Amino acid sequence: MGTALVFDEEMTRYKLLWFDPACVIETPERLTVSHEALVRTGLAARCVPTPVREASDDDILLVHSKEYLEAVKKTPYMTLDDLKEFTLNYGDVYFHPNIYHCAKLAVGAALQLVDAVMTGKVRNGMALVRPPGHHSMRSAASGFCVFNNVAIAAKYAQQKYAVQRVLIVDWDIHHGQGVQYAFEDDPSVLYFSWHRYEHQEFWPKLRDSDYDCVGKDKGAGFTINVPWNKIGMQNSDYLAVFCHVLLPVAYEFCPDLVLVCAGFDSAIGDPEGEMCATPDIFAHLTHLLMNLAGGKLCAVLEGGYNLTSLSQSVCLTVQSLLGDPPPRPTDLQGPCQSALESIQCVRSAHRKYWSCLQHAVQRPPSDVSTKLEAHGEARVSKADLVWPQPARHLPPALCTAAVIPEDLLCPLGCFRIPREQDVAVSTWSSLAALVGRLQRNEIRNGLALVSDVSMAMAHVFGHTPKQRVLAVCVGDTEALPGLPEDGKTLTVHFSKEALDKPRCKYYIPVCLKKGLMQAACSLLLPLSYQYDPDLVLLTRVPGSHMDQSEWQQLVGLLQGLAGGHVLVLIQEGEKALVGPTASSLSGSPASSPGPLSAPGAEDIEALERLKYRLTTDWKLLQTSGEC
Repeated sequence: MGTALVFDEEMTRYKLLWFDPACVIETPERLTVSHEALVRTGLAARCVPTPVREASDDDILLVHSKEYLEAVKKTPYMTLDDLKEFTLNYGDVYFHPNIYHCAKLAVGAALQLVDAVMTGKVRNGMALVRPPGHHSMRSAASGFCVFNNVAIAAKYAQQKYAVQRVLIVDWDIHHGQGVQYAFEDDPSVLYFSWHRYEHQEFWPKLRDSDYDCVGKDKGAGFTINVPWNKIGMQNSDYLAVFCHVLLPVAYEFCPDLVLVCAGFDSAIGDPEGEMCATPDIFAHLTHLLMNLAGGKLCAVLEGGYNLTSLSQSVCLTVQSLLGDPPPRPTDLQGPCQSALESIQCVRSAHRKYWSCLQHAVQRPPSDVSTKLEAHGEARVSKADLVWPQPARHLPPALCTAAVIPEDLLCPLGCFRIPREQDVAVSTWSSLAALVGRLQRNEIRNGLALVSDVSMAMAHVFGHTPKQRVLAVCVGDTEALPGLPEDGKTLTVHFSKEALDKPRCKYYIPVCLKKGLMQAACSLLLPLSYQYDPDLVLLTRVPGSHMDQSEWQQLVGLLQGLAGGHVLVLIQEGEKALVGPTASSLSGSPASSPGPLSAPGAEDIEALERLKYRLTTDWKLLQTSGEC
């Protein structure tokens, strides 16, 4: 189906015509360097080019008032002095004779992307647009934004395609107050934003940007604000918020469409954000969203003012949209104290709205997030911000290899590993050949149908003595092989039945009747990212209580690790899962599991207790700061 790229050079044809220190960073080069980087790296050529169009008045009026639209329509005919005076009506924005035309193109580009995704012409895509949109409100321009591109796209998708539930993920470093206000009483749109806040000292300096602003009336619980109260946030902080807040709620919400306010001023080196998250983290964030909504994801450019980190971040986002595995994560520890305070506050504020958070630790009566406190942490020196150029990643030409019986049809997108004539040894020799190809990066991932999962696991361990292996076991079996306890293998075993107590920090039994997707988000992913394996070994035995759609989601999520090197072992008796598993390994989005039913209180309590016990060794599992 492919990935759409929406871009038109026409949107570079406006600029600031007078001196304004607040607006000088919003330049045409933001768009040109992003597109040139996609062309230079060959990513643009792999995308489906999608033309822009001007948005109609009816499109714009989905979010904005008639009076505001008519006022902006007059700007192409204004003198320079008139434009300066008109600009004074709003905050941190500027106007130009061509900006109305460009703003209509920016909205139209977002709508073209929605059309392409919703009609199945592409699976996902990115729109490179100017001006950005997430700050503009019903009757006001704000923060470089004229029309609210993503808010209009959400309303448009609901109106034209009868989309029931839209997830908007805003990872720009500024709070998208315009998007929040457009949907704050609407339970059909879940709006998530993290943003630099600093106890209401950072622009736009709104009380409405804090963690306890959760929406209004029927929309209560459908606005999630994560305030960053200090600068210098790193990859671990961003991943922790995704794993412990966004993903569990998103799976419970079950969107039909995901829209991303893709602002890259949250990347390292940006003068606005002053954060330390490297561009490669956006490949992971994108990957983690791609199995939601059947893969229907539209990313629309917002901020980003360091031209180097902006162009790198755009490339890494598009790379993930194309289905390339994200690069190995770098320097993941635990979230910092300030991030933990924000995570705990958000989870506490939303625990009454989302079953996945109902046992989150409540904040004490004192309102930590809104009190201006001295954390005693030094500001980041811009001179010290140096990060490596992201490595050029060339995925293997062959994606998925399969070791399956000759009488079983090879799934579409796979190639079969030839077997030996001797049936007694054919499966093991073919499995060894598959592991060898993974180690040499000749294939991305693999699948094997085996008679005994435990023996096959032991066989894989024997052929990967120097690799760090993450073994994820799903099913009620005690017959696991002798597991190394030297840190070379981390085993996470999901079962409905009670299992052995942890033998060491590298064997983690998880007993749950329901709620495996929630456990995958908030337990398995943080463990896996911190462990950083060379190979993911995913196994399933008959009697597993994970249905097909949840299984496919798990297969998809785990491909963000180990450069995409995932080996799936399925025990005979689960033959029906070979096709769906191969489909997920080959890059097809998982089918939606539907809105997840609430896990039992006993299961959620058990999961929270387990996470708490493990935080001593696994810092990415932390969800609460010091009270």
